[in-house]
Amino acid sequence: MRVGSDWKYKERATGSGFQWNNNNFNVNYGGIHRAVRLHLTGGLHQTLPLYSSLGTTGVYVWADDFDIKGRAATIHAESEVCNETDRPRTFSYRVTVRDVDGKAVGAFVGPAVTLAPGETRVVSAQQRLKGLNFWSWGYGYLYAIGTALVEDGKAVDEVVTRTGFRKTAFGQGMVRLNDRVIQVHGYAQRTSNEWPALGTDIPPWISDFSNALMVESGGNLVRWMHITPARQDVTSADRVGLMQAMPAGDAESDVTGRRWEQRKEVMADAIVRFRNNPSIIFYEGGNENISDEHMAELKAIRDKFDPHGGRAIGSREMLSSKVAEYGGEMLYINKSATKPVWAMEYSRDEGARKFQDDFTPPFHKDSPDYNRNQDSHAAENVRRWYDYWRERPGGGDRVSSGGVNIIFSDSNTHFRGDNNYRRSGEVDAMRLPKAGFYAHQVMWDGWVDVERPRSHIVGHWNYAPGTVKDVLVISSADKVELKLNGRSLGFGRRSDGFLFAFDKVAWRPGKLEAVGYDAKGKAVSRHAVETTGEPAALRLTPRTGPGGWKADGADLALVDVEVVDKQGRRVPTALNTISFSTSGPAEWRGGIAQGDSLGRKPVAPTSAEPQKPAGADQVTSFPGAARGDDNFILAKTLPVEAGINRVSLRSTLESGKVTVIAQAEGLPAASLTLDVVAPPKADGRWPAGDDALPVSLTRGPTPATPSFKSWRVTVHPVATIAGSNADTVGRAQDDDEMTHWASDGQLANAWIEYRLDKPQVVDALELKLIGWRLRSYPLRVTMDGVVVYEGEPAKTLGYVALPLKPVKGTRLRIALTGGTVDRDGFGKIVEVNGARAGLDTGAEKVATGGALGIIEAELLRRVK
Repeated sequence: MRVGSDWKYKERATGSGFQWNNNNFNVNYGGIHRAVRLHLTGGLHQTLPLYSSLGTTGVYVWADDFDIKGRAATIHAESEVCNETDRPRTFSYRVTVRDVDGKAVGAFVGPAVTLAPGETRVVSAQQRLKGLNFWSWGYGYLYAIGTALVEDGKAVDEVVTRTGFRKTAFGQGMVRLNDRVIQVHGYAQRTSNEWPALGTDIPPWISDFSNALMVESGGNLVRWMHITPARQDVTSADRVGLMQAMPAGDAESDVTGRRWEQRKEVMADAIVRFRNNPSIIFYEGGNENISDEHMAELKAIRDKFDPHGGRAIGSREMLSSKVAEYGGEMLYINKSATKPVWAMEYSRDEGARKFQDDFTPPFHKDSPDYNRNQDSHAAENVRRWYDYWRERPGGGDRVSSGGVNIIFSDSNTHFRGDNNYRRSGEVDAMRLPKAGFYAHQVMWDGWVDVERPRSHIVGHWNYAPGTVKDVLVISSADKVELKLNGRSLGFGRRSDGFLFAFDKVAWRPGKLEAVGYDAKGKAVSRHAVETTGEPAALRLTPRTGPGGWKADGADLALVDVEVVDKQGRRVPTALNTISFSTSGPAEWRGGIAQGDSLGRKPVAPTSAEPQKPAGADQVTSFPGAARGDDNFILAKTLPVEAGINRVSLRSTLESGKVTVIAQAEGLPAASLTLDVVAPPKADGRWPAGDDALPVSLTRGPTPATPSFKSWRVTVHPVATIAGSNADTVGRAQDDDEMTHWASDGQLANAWIEYRLDKPQVVDALELKLIGWRLRSYPLRVTMDGVVVYEGEPAKTLGYVALPLKPVKGTRLRIALTGGTVDRDGFGKIVEVNGARAGLDTGAEKVATGGALGIIEAELLRRVK
């Protein structure tokens, strides 16, 4: 088999390229870079789910008529069956259901069927089952559904489909899983999901290891970007209990002609292939908005091939679409009272794991955007998530369904900022956690509201004498106390919901502990860091698959190397260079680190990369001062970062013992011996391959309790008047973020007033203002003439929340008190800057000066 993977490839029949096949969106590893399966069938067989190539749809399994509390549902199975023999064939369709332990929990049979020679037909059977375990977040409960064609009492063809059953619903601005509201929080990850020096050629257990880390960090959804994920990642997400948003193929725009037809074809292929995978919750029609006509075409494909799967189909943006079933912009905050909206790629900043803070070698002070240290990057992750959590379900009629952080793992398929690979992950490229990983654990430990309070001190407690630094604690508690060696340093200053700052803490060796308290003063969470000793030894820790390290020429062993003190504690400031040597039947693939294995210095810009004014790209005086580094790829000598690094070795076809020796100057050598065992012989039986991997049930079944408490309610006015353009005032409360009301540009007329049916208190006002991240609005809000707010709302990435004095009344007026001015409040976001930033926020629709422009206004009252 020969595969052409050139980005410039064009269809021979049409001369058309594929929109998604380019170096921005589809990494090119060349040739066949994933496992290939050969399927052999008899003359009477169930077809394969290969729609565009074979025109067949395979097996389809689904459940409906759910009784979540009673743990019951009706299970349906259908198969497309083909008779490629020269005689009629009569058979029955038998379905068996086995639980995660392989125990038979159900069996049912459809009526007898006779297929003529050459005939293809869909056959089906169904039965209600009780005692079911429903697939859920962090609860990858899967069943094995066997569908067999039984002829003369013998199964002549049998297919086993590993799937799970779950109930979904999409409405009122919310997503429901098994009748419980879940706010989306997770990651936008490149579909390649690659590893350094390995690309996508990794064994299935490594996919489980990586994807389970998303769940461990608190993530409940991964949005694969631009192209359909690999089967290996799809089935992995099933096993670890990670919801997925599945694209088909797109770059970043709508298209027409043959390229649109290609997108429809790949959507059909992807749906047919993955409609049995319970983790897929969303089908994504585009990485930017598409026309409603095109959305309807994709929806028709979904309805044809997956009418019962409980999956919403939508697209990025699509805020006012009447067809899309969900939407949401790239990084802005959207809210809705109808279809769910969630951010597709928020928190775009970057920070390498090596660079911890201003006081830790190599002393990387916080730089402008795209080059932060870990203290700063963690805080930025908190600030950006709080934008969505503040608008969570329970906060009124219009809510945000959350968002996904871009990206989960540092990626060497593309770059921003100073380095030649992207460092915006919550783990590095070898999946070692960064500060943001723990920040998300704190904030995301719940379906909507935080259900288990946590606290986490950002960083370490190894500093030079005389160091005085600000300490940051991320906590979901109501207040946080910091203690040093048991002595209280007081309570932290809270901001952005989860950030607690302690200013100018003088370092002393010992134990630094954060204690979180609830509103009643009860301690509900603790986290401590302590000063370690000097580096004393190296420690090697292996990671292999559930069945051991297999000599199949593809399996991997991961080896962690740590610098530890005499007590065996990792030294968090260690940057020692480690030299590895290996013996035995294995191929060294190594790891990754900041810098260059040859010690080369950054290369000056070429004529093709001209000098820019300092800071023009927010990082260096010219793009990419470190983009010539090799990042120690494949090197056998590389440094630890923050005291740890990780390397990989690939097996060969030879079994035996592999010894790894690590050495660092001034420390005793460490060694590790691993067995590489012959893989079990394939016997054609199920389970095999990734189907034989265990599932993760770490979070348990979907809780029966509500996932949030309503903490405020919407106050609905009975009438709205304005100083000008009164005929369009309804647009400021129409639950459509693509419309707005604006005054006529005269300052005296720049007001809008909401009339209530009875005197009542409105204690909060949420506004989405034209030009929200750019424009300054001096505002005065009055209730029956009494000033309840006056000031200039902060620039935001969407909504601004104004606290109002609790004055009872019937007339709430919002008035502009001075001219508006545009100046971006968020620095340079590479993807959204300059003119684009204004267009994205609607700033071009209403001129600065004396006009008040409101996209949405919400009157709210807290629930006591």
